[in-house]
Amino acid sequence: MEKKLMLPVQNNESLEEFVIGQRILINGKMYIARDQAHKRIVNMLKNKEKIPFSLSGNMIYYCGPTPPRKDGTFGSAGPTTSARMDAYTIPLMKEGLKGFIGKGDRSGEIRLACKKYKSLYLITFGGAGAYLAKRIASQKLIAFPELGPEAIYEIEVIDFPAIVAFDTRGKSIFSTSAGFSNSPFLIELQ
Repeated sequence: MEKKLMLPVQNNESLEEFVIGQRILINGKMYIARDQAHKRIVNMLKNKEKIPFSLSGNMIYYCGPTPPRKDGTFGSAGPTTSARMDAYTIPLMKEGLKGFIGKGDRSGEIRLACKKYKSLYLITFGGAGAYLAKRIASQKLIAFPELGPEAIYEIEVIDFPAIVAFDTRGKSIFSTSAGFSNSPFLIELQ
C-alpha cells in the first residue's frame, strides 16, 4: 500500500515515517533539474547569488522531459540516472532540500547525507516516461531556458509514484543487507 507525501515538506518528522522499499505517491510542487542546472545552482550558492527557487522543504526530480506540447504538457518525463548529480547534491541538502527522485544507486556519501540532513532519495520507473508525464498536472519553465531539456521546471504532481531508496536513517534499498528482496513492493508482486 502506498503512503502519500505532500510537498513542500513541512517538517523532518513527516519524512521519518518512510522506510526503504516503501511505495509513495507524491502530491504538490517539485522541480525538474539535471546536472547542468545543479552545477549552476551550486555555483550561485557559492557566490551568494539568489537561486531560481527555494530549496527549503522541496524536492528535485532528475528528468529530461520532452519539449512541452501545444497543450503545455510533456509527452514524456522519465527519470535520469541520479549518480550524475552526486557532486552537487550535498550543498543543496545543506540549504534544506528534502529529497531527490531519479533512478539507480548513488554513492555512500549521499546515503549518509540523507541521514544527516533528514532527506529522502526516491526512485521511480525508468521506461515509463509517458505514464509519469500524465502524473504532472502542470509545468512552468523557471530558469536556464538555454539548457533546453536541462532547464529547471516547476511542476505540480498528482499521485506521482516513487519508492524510497535511501531513507532518513541512512538505509539503502540497494545494499545487500536490505536488498530489493525485502521490499514491500516486490513482496506484493511475488
